Amino acid sequence: MDYVLSNNTNQDDDLLSRNLTSLFTDIVVNYLPFIPKSINKTETNEECNFHWNYVLSLCLVPSVFIVLLLSCVERRKKIHSFEKRFPCLSGRFGMVVPLDFTSTLENRWSYAFAFGAVTPLMFNLLFHDINPFPYTLPRYLKVFVYLVAALQVGIVCKPFFTCLSTPHQMLGGVLGLLYTLAWFIVQLWNIFRCRWSVKYDKGSIEEFIQQYEWLYDVPHLLSLGFLLIRFGFMIVKDVLIRLKKHSKQKEIKKHQYRYVQRLLRRPAEVSVERSWFRRKMYKSDPYFKFPNRIISTVALCFLGVYLIMLLEQITSTWCTKYVYREWLNYLNMLVNDSTWTVHLNYVIYTWYITSACAMLLSVIHISHVMVYYRKHIKSLWAGDKTFLPKSYQMRPAVCVVGLLKYPGYQIAFTMWGYLIVHMGMFAAGLVFVYLVISPIREYGFLSWLLDLISFLTNMSIVFILMRLQRILIKMFFLQDKTSPQDEEKPLALNNRKAFHNFNYYLYFFNVILGIGSCVLRLIKSAIVALMLLPRIERTIMPQGFRKLDASHCTWLGMIITDHHHSNPVLVCFCHLLIKHTLQSVRLDEDVKPESPAKKRAHIRWVLVYTLLRNPEFILLRKRHWNANGKELQLAFIWAMTARGKKNTPGSVKSAQTLISALHGSSLASEIWWEGLRKTCPP
Repeated sequence: MDYVLSNNTNQDDDLLSRNLTSLFTDIVVNYLPFIPKSINKTETNEECNFHWNYVLSLCLVPSVFIVLLLSCVERRKKIHSFEKRFPCLSGRFGMVVPLDFTSTLENRWSYAFAFGAVTPLMFNLLFHDINPFPYTLPRYLKVFVYLVAALQVGIVCKPFFTCLSTPHQMLGGVLGLLYTLAWFIVQLWNIFRCRWSVKYDKGSIEEFIQQYEWLYDVPHLLSLGFLLIRFGFMIVKDVLIRLKKHSKQKEIKKHQYRYVQRLLRRPAEVSVERSWFRRKMYKSDPYFKFPNRIISTVALCFLGVYLIMLLEQITSTWCTKYVYREWLNYLNMLVNDSTWTVHLNYVIYTWYITSACAMLLSVIHISHVMVYYRKHIKSLWAGDKTFLPKSYQMRPAVCVVGLLKYPGYQIAFTMWGYLIVHMGMFAAGLVFVYLVISPIREYGFLSWLLDLISFLTNMSIVFILMRLQRILIKMFFLQDKTSPQDEEKPLALNNRKAFHNFNYYLYFFNVILGIGSCVLRLIKSAIVALMLLPRIERTIMPQGFRKLDASHCTWLGMIITDHHHSNPVLVCFCHLLIKHTLQSVRLDEDVKPESPAKKRAHIRWVLVYTLLRNPEFILLRKRHWNANGKELQLAFIWAMTARGKKNTPGSVKSAQTLISALHGSSLASEIWWEGLRKTCPP
């Protein structure tokens, strides 16, 4: 009788055959599903699941009440005619915004902790643990179950965000404090009353997960605790404002004004010396702040990686502790005990080491999200679009969709990227163990080193031949330098007949080198693609195919939308317009308006100062028909000579000429102006 598995034990063939039969029978009957079939859940589990869905449905009432109350105190700008009949309700029930993901920079970390507090509901929604209906719908209507469940979760979680974003700090703080405290009590009741009262079979994966389930509850309980402190701080701050012991926070973003002031200032002649950490690792910028969308997304990425890593490690530990322990007695009949233990240790140690490496790589990737966001957005502020694909023209609707999809894409790519990178590292780690560690342990270091030298000898010869081609071409087949100062020889062939013979004989050998280069290209592409999979800010597609990377297009759309809504120069300019518009509105009849002559003189002075500091603007101005041609010619010549010079206001005579030339030009000078401008284009 031929056996697939060799007899490595001291048993005879008949006894080994009976043991094999018993082994496979036991595996088919008991261990084929790999997880125990019977899980003795008590009635408490079903009762707790029912209570959880019931509590979730019950929370809709206070949630809707809080949203309606905040909407009642929110004023609308547009008032309809029928509202005039009810003066007390005129302008009431405005739209409540839970959070602004476009340009706001307030409550950034509070929003991040609010998302952390609702993370359990999001995961329950993903794993279909929330059933908004008291009965089961048909399978073809399952999508409506998910839709209603998502809507229910959104309504239940909305008070956390609306209480943070409302301008009525006292009301929002009180309502948010009460609602968060109620949720904190419900979560504690669910942990201590329900989860620990459920009993599972000893040795099952559910029973093992139950021992470490408290690790899942730590993040969102800490987030709820932070929200309690935050809402309490909002109440205290509003009380101090009412007592006039604390000033209200201005709407103007100070860092944006400082950024614009730095642009208008002359650069410092002596650069500030920075430490090694600030130069190499992280360069802080006091004129830049990350929006709440990036802060919340990064926080959820860390939380998602933590949860998926925790689930992965608990499951792998259970498999190692229970499953292999049960199978170890049967496998000892087939192979040696020490051999099986050694290979099992290889797998276990490789798994945990690669898990730590994948976790560290995920942390680095998440940190790079913030680094690249600041780098790209500041490049757009400076007008640098080199990181965008060539001929890149994204429609506004696509950009806004990218803004909406980015947080979900980033979180999903980070979590799945951790799993995929971990599996790739685990496979590479096993290859390294069985090519390096295991041969050294079994046959000794000297034997492994000799095998390595024989392998590297062939690789070294191939590498030397590849380098030799370049050296020979540089020495014999390129013409000499035309100048001693040249770094390289010119691209001109020498010894053409010898070169053609050299090319002919290497033609066949380069085919063999091409096969090796193809394999290396495949390996390097796979490694780079695997490492860059979680990073949607960098495309893994080659040039010309970047539009096929939908996740990278999402990143670009988000960056462009942020650039259009949070550019400091544009924000400051709009604020100045609003400020001057409000100042120009007459608030009282007794206030006398500024005289037209004074206002006109002020406008002309600002215009002259602007043109003196920026002479190029003279070429772009519109001209009147009644100007002095000679003065206009002088102003134009002065502008052309002053182009390209920094901080060149010109002489007093040039300034007087410019002032007198601002009033207009004649028809002849206009024709001369256009002709000269064509011959001397800017």
